[in-house]
Parts: sequence; structure tokens; C-alpha cells
Amino acid sequence: MAKIDYKKELKSFYKPSAKAPGIANIPKMNFLMVDGSGNPNTAQSYKDAIEALYPVAYALKFKIKKTQGIDYVVMPLEGLWWAEDMDTFISRDKDAWLWTMMIMQPEYVTAELVEEVKAEVAKKKAPAALDKVKFVAYAEGLSVQILYTGSYDNEGPTIAAMHDFAEQHGYSLRGKHHEIYLSDARKTAPDKLKTVLRQPIQK
Repeated sequence: MAKIDYKKELKSFYKPSAKAPGIANIPKMNFLMVDGSGNPNTAQSYKDAIEALYPVAYALKFKIKKTQGIDYVVMPLEGLWWAEDMDTFISRDKDAWLWTMMIMQPEYVTAELVEEVKAEVAKKKAPAALDKVKFVAYAEGLSVQILYTGSYDNEGPTIAAMHDFAEQHGYSLRGKHHEIYLSDARKTAPDKLKTVLRQPIQK
């Protein structure tokens, strides 16, 4: 049975150029999502969100493999980031940050299947944030993006360059800052971390 890797199938969205920012039209995709707030390094709500998303994502993968004969690689963690006062986002006051952590789901996953799997996960592990896991279609649309390598705390200049690129090409920023974590931070040196940085834009 061949295993589908959607990072490769959707390469232009999950592995953009690392040399310079580029513009892409991101299609509507389905995600498992958990909303929260606070510093991702210290907030229990962030840890709870991750500990709920992954069991559901893997349970969906195994159920689809068993029932439909389709195998795929679970997609990487992604995050939408913003703040009520965007100055706190720019100044890196992480305690004031709002976020949505999410994992993209292939077309075989339905809302009904997600609820079925959540009930199964509840019987086995019962993660604290399981009830907060939702299945959402997210249409990001026109965006500027780049593949960044380095520490999360040093993203600032690359994000600024990405914003400048968009504005120089006649676009204004909109929506929420988006990050896709291609590396496992538990196993990768900070300066080797690969992250897709993305920002929705409009003319």
C-alpha cells in the first residue's frame, strides 16, 4: 500500500522557496483545530491543545487505512497567531498572544468521522482539550510565504522582509500570521528548524 505524503502533493504550499518570499493562492483545506491563548512555551492550554490534536489526527489516519485502504502521512503542526493589540505581537509579548493550533486533513476525513474518532480517543486517553478539537474548512487565499530556517525567536527579520515584499508588490496585509512547523522541535537544533512563514494579503 503506497503512503501518500501531502507535503509533497501540495509542495508549493508546504515547501515554498527559502531564497525569497513568494506569492501563492492557498486553496480551501480542512483542519483539526484548537483555539487558545498565552505563551506557547509555558501555557498549559498550549500543551493541552497539542496533546489533543495528535491523538485525533493519528486515530483518523489508522481508521481510514483500515476502512478505506488508504494510507497517508499525518501532516505537520500548524499555527495561526495574532493578538488583540498587535504591538504585543511585534514586541514578542507571548503571554498576550492568541493562537489556533491545527493539522491539515485529507479529503477522506469528514466531520462525522472526526466526532466518531474523538469518542474513541476519549475512551483511551481523554486528553484535557479533546472537547475543543473542531473540524474546520479554512480558506486562506492569496498569501505571501517563505521557508525559514532557524530559531522561532529569530523569525522577526524574515517576517518583516516578507511583509515588505508584499507591500512593494502592491499588496496589504490581512488576516492572521500562519506558521507550518516542518521540523520536530524536540529533536532538532534551534538553528536547524524549518518553518513555513505565511501571511494572507490583498490588493
